[in-house]
Amino acid sequence: MSESASAAGLAGIKYIVAVASGKGGVGKSTTAVNLALAFAALGKSTGLLDADIYGPSQSKMLGLAEDTRPRIIDQKYMKPVRAHGIGSMSMGYLATDNTPMVWRGPMAGGALIQMLEQTLWGDLDVLVVDMPPGTGDIQLTLAQKAAVSGAVIVTTPQDIALLDARKGIEMFRKVNIPVLGIIENMAMHICSNCGHVEHIFGEGGGLRVAGEYHVPLLGSLPLDRRIREETDNGQPTVAREPDGTIAAQYLAIARKVVDALDGLDNSGPEIEFE
Repeated sequence: MSESASAAGLAGIKYIVAVASGKGGVGKSTTAVNLALAFAALGKSTGLLDADIYGPSQSKMLGLAEDTRPRIIDQKYMKPVRAHGIGSMSMGYLATDNTPMVWRGPMAGGALIQMLEQTLWGDLDVLVVDMPPGTGDIQLTLAQKAAVSGAVIVTTPQDIALLDARKGIEMFRKVNIPVLGIIENMAMHICSNCGHVEHIFGEGGGLRVAGEYHVPLLGSLPLDRRIREETDNGQPTVAREPDGTIAAQYLAIARKVVDALDGLDNSGPEIEFE
């Protein structure tokens, strides 16, 4: 086996963390990239895999040019694309922004496996996987092909998002992947002029679901224009304002996830189908 082949795949990765949501539009990808950057800020060697085959966004969120491509080694393996101190891989590097992935499930699953197993991740403390929304083929493929250490569920406080968050939790339980906790996104809006706090999408929903499933609420993040603007401009909040209050919240969440991971038995999941 060549040096490149031995470095490929997941053997050198200590923990794999899936960042998932039951539905789109809850800020999952924004949370995933900031969480990955928070792990790096804590001194963890970190990778980020964009597993949203049909709607990859991490290349843009990391501020990389549209024509960015991974370096190919031995005509088979790919070097992660580095940005903001982390290595990343995404379908966004393998196709243009205007090229839709008109693929059936097995083809999308094959693309995920290729990015997992043919990327030269090297030795990582944490690989963050930005999952597509829902509970379909990609989620099952990841559970089958990688020993996922745990999942983080992202939701907003509104009832419809919480309903889908419950589905996400149930899915990971069926494949014996521990749910490390829930992140409640857009939990409140703080007026930049007067400081008034308003719970636009409801209040306490994330804590309620966390209690139902006996998992921790890892944090509640505000609905803040800066998070959206900075991520859209390729400078996620943890990188753009590392000493800011929002970055501090992401760092606090990352510490809780690290503590949860260190407390797990990482023997890998057993797949159960019903």
